[in-house]
Amino acid sequence: MTIEHSTREHSAHEHSAVVHSADELQRVDEIIKRNDIRFIRLQFSDIVGIAKHVTIPIGHWDTAISHGLWFDGSAVEGFARVAESDMYLVPDLSTFAVVPWEMDLSTARVICDVYTPDGEPFGGDPRYVLKRQLERARALGLDYMVGPELEFFLFHRYPDGGLMPLKPHDRAGYFDVSTDLAHSVRRQMVDALQSMGINVETSHHEVAIGQSEIDFSYGHALPAADNTITFRTTLKAIAQKNNLHCTFMPKPIAGIAGSGMHVHQSLWDRETKETVMYDGDNEYGLSETALQFIAGQLAHGRAMTAILAPLVNSYKRLVPGYEAPVYLSWARTNRSALIRIPRISRGRHRSVRCELRCPDPSANPYLAFAVMLAAGLDGIEKRMTPPSPTEEDLYHVDGARSGLETLPGDLGEALDELRRDEVVQDALGQHAYERFMEAKTQEWNEYRLYVSQWELDRYLTIF
Repeated sequence: MTIEHSTREHSAHEHSAVVHSADELQRVDEIIKRNDIRFIRLQFSDIVGIAKHVTIPIGHWDTAISHGLWFDGSAVEGFARVAESDMYLVPDLSTFAVVPWEMDLSTARVICDVYTPDGEPFGGDPRYVLKRQLERARALGLDYMVGPELEFFLFHRYPDGGLMPLKPHDRAGYFDVSTDLAHSVRRQMVDALQSMGINVETSHHEVAIGQSEIDFSYGHALPAADNTITFRTTLKAIAQKNNLHCTFMPKPIAGIAGSGMHVHQSLWDRETKETVMYDGDNEYGLSETALQFIAGQLAHGRAMTAILAPLVNSYKRLVPGYEAPVYLSWARTNRSALIRIPRISRGRHRSVRCELRCPDPSANPYLAFAVMLAAGLDGIEKRMTPPSPTEEDLYHVDGARSGLETLPGDLGEALDELRRDEVVQDALGQHAYERFMEAKTQEWNEYRLYVSQWELDRYLTIF
């Protein structure tokens, strides 16, 4: 990726000032002075959700916040081709934070929006994709709130830096303490997250050996997506400092639970600042708006899955028997449903929400939240009605007899569903949709051509 100096002539817009609020400028200036910041990392996301960044010395910061920073986007996954590669980054000062694991280098990080030379938001910027859908919700008088729960594995690094064969960091189980070797590492992770402005609520060991979960506060979708990217980069950095490897791969070990990213969701009235999800006369405490939102997500569930579970490996998690959803259904007590309605305590109707359980932590959070919102809003706008809730345990149900539609069985099937769903495509926008499909079709084709060890073990000596 080639960085261009801001003196290069691209367009008249390059020479116009980028506007930031005086309060934000003052807050950032105080952070820089208080921490003697010497380097600033300008961060953005590629189409598959990998954090990208360019680091500048503090002496170039004023130019970056006044005019943006030009770069060549042709080498970034899902961005532009060579002929249309010039783009520039504009820092969002609300995301400015000191990087706690690089204090010896006095480094800060700021998340950026990506613009084209004519001063328009870049359609392939995943952050902009989410912003477009949030604007659509605002036009309806709604705010979209989410609370993602990310699970991850910690594996030992061998002296040569290798990871294979995989060796989980501990042998603990769900909520264990005495055998939970990751307890100390998680505390370091929580400290680092909190120092970057992320309000962590809980941390604990998960079901599988070597698996943990850290949850941060529920909030507006855009900062929640920013926090999800920050969460992943932070945990990987802290793990590396402890000679461990943190992975958000959905199913790194066969035969045990995989890692999910359950997302709690609700819609709020922008004027009254009250939830629009609650109706005390409904058995589930759900309003008509909430039921329509659920219906929309179920209607587009198969197409959304390509975005929410975007890896070949994702579909080795979405199988019966491991608390991962398989059927397009919703319920309260049934954790095998695609959408679960958590119970609420008496007098706490503002906490009514629906939990989507198929996303995994490899998903690009900007694209994931965008298509989830778009699907739900489609249900509201078309006044969809959800099917009856399914409270029976679906983990071991016979799918053929249940009559329930299932999620795609693999990435190829999920991509086919996405190709047929114009609502999800429109949520992504033409550029992001086309580049995502290119990247994921290539991944699927490479997988189909690969001969695995399982195939050799199973067939080589028999046939």
